[in-house]
Amino acid sequence: MHSTTLDSPQLSRRSLLKVGLLGSALLGTAGLTATLSGCSASTPKAGFSVLRESDLPFLQALIPVLLEGAVKPAQMPSAVRATLENLDYSLDHLSPEMLKLTVQLFDVLAMPITRGPLTGVWGSWQNASQVDVQLFLQRWQNSSISLLRMGHASLLQLVMMAWYSRPESWAHCGYPGPPTV
Repeated sequence: MHSTTLDSPQLSRRSLLKVGLLGSALLGTAGLTATLSGCSASTPKAGFSVLRESDLPFLQALIPVLLEGAVKPAQMPSAVRATLENLDYSLDHLSPEMLKLTVQLFDVLAMPITRGPLTGVWGSWQNASQVDVQLFLQRWQNSSISLLRMGHASLLQLVMMAWYSRPESWAHCGYPGPPTV
């Protein structure tokens, strides 16, 4: 008779607790490091209400990838600026708790200690190619970790709502605009 058992190590409760404590310690240390180093400074960049200097490199790498095909390459720089403006406006009108979670997400994506292992982008976002950003998005979308899948969905929704609330985006999707009253 053939054995159908797997010879892989079993994850015991003790091992699970150790992994959980190690993960908590890592994230706590990363958060403390970000706070002490000024990486998570809550001061918005000039011209923005919420978005900080540390948020912009990531968003400027992400937005063109998400808008690819919806925006002509020649119009991409102005579309990125417009999307950032609307994103900032939307973030400024979030509930305090949702804003806190979004800022934490941006902090995790900005800090090298967490960015590399979680996204696969080991260098700065300014040096990340579109392929690097696409791979990061696929990694999070298909992750077995629900928190990463939620992060992917949040990023996608934030950027898409910021872009498609702009009148210049409507023609691409066939929306004639709101009716005039």
